[in-house]
Amino acid sequence: MADTKTTNLSRLVLKQAGRAKEKILQNLGKSDKTTDEIFEEHLTNFNAQQVNATRLHKDINNYLRCIRAMQTASKNLMDTLSDIYEKEWIGQDMLHVQAQNNEMLWADLAHKLTDQVVTPLNTYQAQFPEMRKKIDKRGRKLIDYDAERHNVQQMQNNPNRNEAKYIRAKEQMENAKRTYEVLNSELHDELPALFDSRVIFLVTNMQTLFAAEEVFHSETSKVFSELETVVDKLSKEVQKGTLPRRSMNRALPLEHNSAPIIQNSSMNSPPKAKSKILSPNSLKKVQSFSEGLMSHVKSYYNNTLWPK
Repeated sequence: MADTKTTNLSRLVLKQAGRAKEKILQNLGKSDKTTDEIFEEHLTNFNAQQVNATRLHKDINNYLRCIRAMQTASKNLMDTLSDIYEKEWIGQDMLHVQAQNNEMLWADLAHKLTDQVVTPLNTYQAQFPEMRKKIDKRGRKLIDYDAERHNVQQMQNNPNRNEAKYIRAKEQMENAKRTYEVLNSELHDELPALFDSRVIFLVTNMQTLFAAEEVFHSETSKVFSELETVVDKLSKEVQKGTLPRRSMNRALPLEHNSAPIIQNSSMNSPPKAKSKILSPNSLKKVQSFSEGLMSHVKSYYNNTLWPK
């Protein structure tokens, strides 16, 4: 098993080395190259077609991503409008219905573009890598054929050639020629057919895209026309002063449910002195003290201030 893998690897390396040598000789002009002008024209058309398909695929997918982003943005906007549009205002139910219609239109457009535009485009573009592999294989087989052909030519010009090797070389050249011609013939049929298919594909794909856009914008315009009508009616209500006002709940008076305050004379007022009845002797002493105090004050101040 290991010997078989080693042998196959050795053959592959030798074949690649032989192809590289043949390419170098052809590029240096030391070896002639088999040419096919019709195939080269097909190849030029194929390259241009692949570039255009890749570009279209990229832009269509980017367009679809923007559609989905707009779908999300439109839904968020409509949700916000539905939330802030008060229930007492005219057309509140219609606003909600049209917001749902708008959301469905966006979803339908995104689905159509995905299913009827992008999916066929993916199938169309998937042809190019497979065709490119076949073209590359045809190029390798052409190099193999040219190398075998040059080998036979060298041996043919050698009078001392080994006839057995010469016959084997001619067989290898014929095998390489047949392999190349089969691939070349298939590509001569397949490349023009693929190139011509671009017209039918583009017409079908773009018709689907434009038709979906036409329906979307037509129906969306109806939705926004209805929304405009709702807002116009609300504007007229405001101008007429007939817009219903939202009832505001008045603040209820405060209720005093606290327990009555019990005043405690012993806590809220200073203690009162108990009244005491003076004896006649004590009363006389107080009067004598008062008269003495008054005479002392009168003698201290000017007699004019205190007339007798």
